[in-house]
Amino acid sequence: MLGPETRGAGRRNPQYSPAMHPDASAFALARCPGLTAERLTAALAVAGNPDRALRLPEAHLRECGWQDPAVAWAAAPDRAAIDRDREWLEACGAQLIGCLDAEYPPLLREVKHAPAFLWARGDAGLLASAQLAIVGSRNPTAGGRSDAREFARYLAAGGLTITSGLALGIDGAAHRGALAAGGRTVAVCGTGLDIVYPHDHEALAAEITAAGVLVSEFPPRTPPLPAHFPRRNRVISGLALGVLVVEAARRSGSLSTAKHAADQGREVFAIPGSIHNPLSRGCHQLIRSGAKLVESAADILEELKIPFTRQSLALVASPGEAAPRLDKEYEILLDALGFDPTGVDAIVERTGLPADSVASMLLILELEGRIAPYPGGRYGRIQQQR
Repeated sequence: MLGPETRGAGRRNPQYSPAMHPDASAFALARCPGLTAERLTAALAVAGNPDRALRLPEAHLRECGWQDPAVAWAAAPDRAAIDRDREWLEACGAQLIGCLDAEYPPLLREVKHAPAFLWARGDAGLLASAQLAIVGSRNPTAGGRSDAREFARYLAAGGLTITSGLALGIDGAAHRGALAAGGRTVAVCGTGLDIVYPHDHEALAAEITAAGVLVSEFPPRTPPLPAHFPRRNRVISGLALGVLVVEAARRSGSLSTAKHAADQGREVFAIPGSIHNPLSRGCHQLIRSGAKLVESAADILEELKIPFTRQSLALVASPGEAAPRLDKEYEILLDALGFDPTGVDAIVERTGLPADSVASMLLILELEGRIAPYPGGRYGRIQQQR
């Protein structure tokens, strides 16, 4: 565990085990509170191996940056908790990956205060693949949800692994879009991997485990505490080449992910929206601060210099028959409706169509997936696949 070499000693250490078979000291260190990759690496440079790192004198640990909780844990680790972690990992086929293991994602290793350990369920090799993070509101508009799903589908087809946080809303739509394309997705969790949060995403988490990977810096049985999610956000951005924010209010947690990305030297992308949509304001704020405005998945692939062909993306955009053309009155209604949520009275006024006709047409367009309902009896267009 923790890599084949003793950092700072210049020689190979046979006591290190591979990530698939961590030893007891690795499990102990993985539960050590506040232990970052830098602090663990510093202790290993002094001690030579994980077991000796746990037995370093307190003064040496403090010189390596270890703080009070970590020092206290090293002095008296909870052996029962460690044994339960080992049993869980062996029972479910998960992996424990240390920051000096070859399996540890190289981009994340470069990040300041990177996790000392990662727990992974699924294809842990995806953690080293080229990733694009997609994040946004937990309560998006129908259009935002559609954008997240379709961007993820295109980008997965373009060769990127889609990374997000398994949350409701934009995160879930991004994971599902990647899976729908037969692509790869990484879900970074704010809990131990024996817990699925939110519970509504249990089926999605199972799909990701089968076709992608769940990853967390938190050991098993760690509950979804509020303080865990900002920490999760820095891992989401740290794994990826860039972060796309789809919809976000001005105080959204998604903006913290974008800030982490900027601090980590990653690209930040944002989709602009209506000036009347509160969930567009966070994206507009990012764009004013230097995030790249994007209108299509191809914009992101070009910026990241990911090889792709327009033809391959067009095939993803049209997996079946094209949507049928609308009658002229329906086209008039859609043009009058636009992408901002609009009330029925305003639609009647703009189109000159009878109110009862407008009501039935709106129902048909909603069933066809061309428009979405909004609170207050309003409707807005859904942007079609790009």
